[in-house]
Amino acid sequence: MDLKDALKGQYGAGLAMLRQCIERCPDDAWGAGEHPRTFWRIAYHTLFYTHFYMMPSHTEFTPWARHQPQGVILWDDDEDGMPPEETTYSPQDLLEYLSQIEQNVGRWVDALDLGAAESGFPWYRIPKLDHQLVNIRHLGIHVGQLQELLYARGVDLNWVGKRVPA
Repeated sequence: MDLKDALKGQYGAGLAMLRQCIERCPDDAWGAGEHPRTFWRIAYHTLFYTHFYMMPSHTEFTPWARHQPQGVILWDDDEDGMPPEETTYSPQDLLEYLSQIEQNVGRWVDALDLGAAESGFPWYRIPKLDHQLVNIRHLGIHVGQLQELLYARGVDLNWVGKRVPA
């Protein structure tokens, strides 16, 4: 199997799992949670950084057309620097963004130089392939976080066979 095809498949599977979390989130859970880690912010954070770090470098990133910087969470921000909690995006908004990412995964992964010694992000001093694995791991961590929030509300998810072909 080609390494790029494997990455495309893993991104596809992770995004399919994220899609199911967003689609199955009850309305009353969407804005629930303790600021700044509400369900919608975790979902947007996950989409934004999956998209961002799939680029060859930080200089080649173009945000989603509807991006609003206050929607992105940097987990190490202090509370004073966080914007007030407001539901900036609806589930439909984030599903639209997710679809845009899904439609471009193949093209974006194909554009990567997986043999590059640098990630393209100066704050990540690791090779490009390692950086892509970090990005997939980040996607999975937050999908798991959203899954637990849903399970706590009695919402079950079915992820059997979610690997998406490249």
